[in-house]
Amino acid sequence: MNVVVGITGGIAAYKAVSVVRALVLAGHEVNVVATPNALKFVGRPTLEAISHRPVHSDLYEGVTEVRHVFIGQAADLIVVAPATANTIAKLAAGLADDLLGNTILASTAPLVIAPAMHTEMWENPATQANIAALRERGVVIVGPDSGQLTGADVGPGRMAEPEAIVAAALRAVAERSDLVGKRILVTAGGTREPIDPVRFIGNRSSGKQGLAIAKAAAARGAEVTLIAANLEVAVPASLTVVRVSSTEELAAATTEAAPEADAIIMAAAVADYRPEKVSAAKIKKDDAESLTLRLVRTPDILSSLSERRTAGQVVIGFAAETEPDDAKRLELGRTKIARKGCDYLVLNRVGATEGFATDRNTVVVINAAGDIVSEASGTKQSVADKILDLLLTPWSDS
Repeated sequence: MNVVVGITGGIAAYKAVSVVRALVLAGHEVNVVATPNALKFVGRPTLEAISHRPVHSDLYEGVTEVRHVFIGQAADLIVVAPATANTIAKLAAGLADDLLGNTILASTAPLVIAPAMHTEMWENPATQANIAALRERGVVIVGPDSGQLTGADVGPGRMAEPEAIVAAALRAVAERSDLVGKRILVTAGGTREPIDPVRFIGNRSSGKQGLAIAKAAAARGAEVTLIAANLEVAVPASLTVVRVSSTEELAAATTEAAPEADAIIMAAAVADYRPEKVSAAKIKKDDAESLTLRLVRTPDILSSLSERRTAGQVVIGFAAETEPDDAKRLELGRTKIARKGCDYLVLNRVGATEGFATDRNTVVVINAAGDIVSEASGTKQSVADKILDLLLTPWSDS
């Protein structure tokens, strides 16, 4: 396993040597990413001797190989020990002003941090709010312990012991490897139906939720194929991607890939209608006060996939609704899942300022019987993991 150990500038940095050593002795490949301040507390030669690899510290080293991105993409696990109050604040805010911050943002691997600081800093409301935000995103927090701190101070803030940190880190990987051997097909983005060579009918989906699901599935060990319809977000090079634009193209791509998938998650926002005729040339504005477009139904991809699913295959659909009333929105979902025939339906409310093109989501998941089986609210990455958890029950029973 490829493990990144991030070391930040706190007195507990000397204990990180034992974390690195334990992981190396367990047979893992360890890459140390140390902040410049960390190297003031523990020497580069020590870390390189223990890890048997060069220590990375400079954001601008290895620019030609894009090292600041590659290290994170290649990681199976990231451990930050110690994690100072400053580092925790930067992680919570998504800042990346050093190599470690870039590495973490570029990774979908489990992240485990071991806070270490004085008691007053740990108990500060800002630090507690940052820790709560990281926990919500699925970051594993180990410690801190209560005990002797720098000088005569005693209290909570002492970094957890290396053995506890390593144990928690390996446990996090085991828990996140529950999709190993599974092939998952995910659709994301919004389809576009052409009117003429320069115009189309589309929707406001950015593809963030579908991409989050694909990334989370890959991080949990699945073999993922992402069918991307006009995504507005960058896709990691580690994912297998099929690019499409229209509903017809999305239908063809999913139909081709579906038979090999153990699960299909239809997170893309698919157009229900398309123009009956597509002009071969740009439609010019003339003296007419209006333009009439005749629309026809597009293929019902979700219903088709549900009807053709193979034995043991799980199909999850999405329903984006603008209905503000929770009970009425739930009834709309129950009607839709009965019509579509999928195993689960993820209901989320959308509007001009929610659902689409945001970093957060709130969903309710119902099963084929119309019962609520899961609810999630938070970042789209955390919602993605809750959706993927749905797959574990039917497969554990098979």
